[in-house]
Amino acid sequence: MGPFQDLKMVFIDNLGLAKDALHVHFVLLVLFGPALLFRWPLRSWKPWCAGLGVALIGELLDLRDNFMQAPSFDLWGSWKDIWNGMLWPTVILILARRTSLFGVSADGLEEPLEEA
Repeated sequence: MGPFQDLKMVFIDNLGLAKDALHVHFVLLVLFGPALLFRWPLRSWKPWCAGLGVALIGELLDLRDNFMQAPSFDLWGSWKDIWNGMLWPTVILILARRTSLFGVSADGLEEPLEEA
């Protein structure tokens, strides 16, 4: 295994996550991390693109490492990993753009939070 796979195994072993769950958690971390750090709204394409970029780079590294072990590509497995990783970021992006769930209306105007 390569260094990327070794690092993934450290996370899997120490966090008790399956490989698929690791993809989902990591992409969500990359979605929310830059959004908080750079104050990007979740309705912006920027956090979603950051998550997609990391998911694609991770899959390219997986394909490379897998090819080094056995010269073949599991494109279906890679697609599944990207799909798993990007499902919830895509749902969050759509909800942020189309609803007021995240405190902003679909037209981009901030809505005041209701007091209980």
